[in-house]
Amino acid sequence: MINMTLFKREMKGSFKMLLLFAAILSMYVTIIIRMYDPDMMETLDSFYEIMPEVMASVGMSAGATSLIGFMISYLYGFILLIFPMLFCILRGNSLIAKYVDRGSMMTLLASPIKRHTIALTQLAVLISGIMLLIVYVTGLEITIAKISFPKELAITELLKLNAALLCLHLLIGGICFLASCIFSDIRYSIAVGAGIPTLMYVLQMLANVGEKTEVIKYFTFFTLFDANGIVAGEESAVLGMLPLLVGAIVLYIVGITVFCKKDLHI
Repeated sequence: MINMTLFKREMKGSFKMLLLFAAILSMYVTIIIRMYDPDMMETLDSFYEIMPEVMASVGMSAGATSLIGFMISYLYGFILLIFPMLFCILRGNSLIAKYVDRGSMMTLLASPIKRHTIALTQLAVLISGIMLLIVYVTGLEITIAKISFPKELAITELLKLNAALLCLHLLIGGICFLASCIFSDIRYSIAVGAGIPTLMYVLQMLANVGEKTEVIKYFTFFTLFDANGIVAGEESAVLGMLPLLVGAIVLYIVGITVFCKKDLHI
């Protein structure tokens, strides 16, 4: 069970941040989708030929033949990975560690709210924020595509793609939440909560560069999010969502357990 009073208060804290990220993503999604033009694909692909390693490092590739392929190349390799990840980092690390670091946890625990209720409530705030952001992006993509290119977007494939994207960011949120539960100092919480996802993304960038560094893909969870494979219906890519979701659940459970047993020194 969660505490609705605390949940509502924390969701108000998430609202401004969600608005900011929604505005940023709205700009990028709108611009990039409206850039799609089958007749101009060769021109856009020429940029890839000029600096292939740089483009490949952020998941961009040449030769897209459909709107969703174009979106994968220009949105799902960087924009829709980095900005929701930033939200996870900023929000996830402020839900527990910030209260302990500032001494505010004493006030919460002095009220008739059990530790596991506080942890579950803060977790619900984080998950709600991540889901709202991904749902908003999905609705925005469908709306812009319908207005600009009617009947061009494969909506079923987009929904599968964004379901996998949600699983990925739930996992990242789990890392941030666990770090927030483990560390009482917000600096250490952010260092670990932000450091691990950032390192994983850098490793993915290196793995994308070429065959010599491809082996690095086995050391980052971003490899489990195979956007092209999901759209193509590859079984291995679709099943990649499962370890992301299971990993997120495990991290959440461990985080709650750690917080409930933690000596808060308050």
